[in-house]
Amino acid sequence: MEAHAGDRLVTHGRTVGQRDRVAEIVEVLGDGGTPPYRVRFDDGHEHLLAPGPDSVVRHDAAQDRIPGP
Repeated sequence: MEAHAGDRLVTHGRTVGQRDRVAEIVEVLGDGGTPPYRVRFDDGHEHLLAPGPDSVVRHDAAQDRIPGP
C-alpha cells in the first residue's frame, strides 16, 4: 500500500449494514508512502492508522486539489 498526503483512505465495513469509513491522509509516516498514516475523518478527529486488508487508498482525491494551468 502506497499513499501520499491528500489521498483518501477507505476502510470497508466489516459487517452487513456498516458503512465504509473515509478519511483524508494528512501525513505519511512510513518510508516510500507506506503506513502508518495520520488520517483525519470528516468529523475532525485525527488518528494514527496502519490499515489492514479491508482498506484501500484512493489517489483521485489529490488530483482535485492540484491547481490547473
